[in-house]
Amino acid sequence: MAPLRLRAGAAAPMAAAAATVVLAAILALFGCCAAAASAAATDVTAAAELDRIDRLPGQPPVNFSMYSGYVTVDAAAGRALFYWLMEASGVPAGSAPLVLWLNGGPGCSSLGYGAMEELGAFRVNPDGATLSLNPYAWNNVANVLFLDSPAGVGYSYTNTTDDLYAAGDNKTAHDSYAFLINWLERFPQYKHRDFYITGESYGGHYVPQLSWLVYQNNKGIKNPTLNFKGFMVGNAVIDDYHDYMGTFEYWWTHGLISDETYAKLWEDCKNDVSENPSEECQKIYEVAEAEQGNIDLYSIYTPTCKKTSLQKRRLIRGRMPWLPRGYDPCTELYITKYCNLPEVQDAFHANVTGIPYAWVGCSDPIYEYWKDSPRSMLPIYRELISAGLRIWVFSGDTDSVVPLTATRYSIDALSLPTITKWYPWYYDEEVGGWCQVYEGLTLVTVRGAGHEVPLHRPPQGLKLFEHFLRGEPMPKPVESVQSF
Repeated sequence: MAPLRLRAGAAAPMAAAAATVVLAAILALFGCCAAAASAAATDVTAAAELDRIDRLPGQPPVNFSMYSGYVTVDAAAGRALFYWLMEASGVPAGSAPLVLWLNGGPGCSSLGYGAMEELGAFRVNPDGATLSLNPYAWNNVANVLFLDSPAGVGYSYTNTTDDLYAAGDNKTAHDSYAFLINWLERFPQYKHRDFYITGESYGGHYVPQLSWLVYQNNKGIKNPTLNFKGFMVGNAVIDDYHDYMGTFEYWWTHGLISDETYAKLWEDCKNDVSENPSEECQKIYEVAEAEQGNIDLYSIYTPTCKKTSLQKRRLIRGRMPWLPRGYDPCTELYITKYCNLPEVQDAFHANVTGIPYAWVGCSDPIYEYWKDSPRSMLPIYRELISAGLRIWVFSGDTDSVVPLTATRYSIDALSLPTITKWYPWYYDEEVGGWCQVYEGLTLVTVRGAGHEVPLHRPPQGLKLFEHFLRGEPMPKPVESVQSF
């Protein structure tokens, strides 16, 4: 832990005589304000104050508070998860909901992707040393908590080496739940606050599994500490069978693979578990990769980074390549450089144990040795829909990794009654995408967005998030007429 620091912007001490005069004037004129500030300060625990971010290197001024650091989830194993909280800026933080964001992989950093190239308050500039503001950050309307999970992802760590080779869905869900319970002791002002869980990609497993765990632990409690209201996932892994079906179809209909490869993929892979495919499935995946060529599968109409050959995407051994990538094809380079700067790690209160490896956006050992990955999240969807929780699924329609067709097949498998039929929704008088409201679930597409919707379509992504929080379907034009 870093020592207790002054808040950003605190003034230097003045000469004694001048200080006395100025202080007296301030107390006389603004006594009530000082009292209010003092009362507000008591809402921050000493442990939370230690996590306060004074200012990140190269950061422009902001009007909201940030905290980051570690929360232990298993003391015996020495396992601790790293978080970054961006409190609300556009609305009062004290009344805004708390929203958890989880990236997938498995093994990819929510700080590196969600926070720094998608929905967070900052973007890392090409110099890899300075930040610029994101006007469409989701903390404009909520307090957003980014979590690196499981241990071994990003700055999160464990002192038990075997943990890195024993990660899986179940362990990740339970560690994330332990994190939330322990984190709330450090930030008790968020207890009983409206709470939502969001994420993308393989977060399509993390989010519903953690949601189910919170829901189960809240049963029978009238005023739960985690006042869970619902979840939202984007371009999400939902059901292996339907994800395979929709992904192969997307590749074929968008001209990325041949007729023969399309037929062979479906023949050899349809009954496989995505994290443990058969040898036959692995072989035809390699053929598909060669046919697709050097394009960004996460955003098929945008250019690739020409500065260097980034780590090859994980379309290997037949595994579904859930690893996210960015719209700026080189943004990962900037983020990696920034997160490895000692002054950045110090400002984040990160790497306090001297982790013996560099920060990377995604952890290879965790990905390679993932232990359990259920074939389907649909049973969880059905249970949480029956419980009356708010559930939204969104999809950028230029992503070929977890494409819209896969999402639609998975949702169709739920056989939900339709409340509002398919319609275009609008942003700034343009079609932002399409929406269908089912009984218990809302599906939203985002036109022209890739795998990382808040990166590729920032204003539309924020609009989507606002409507999710309000529980309101996406906006139609005034003259819109529902077709039958």
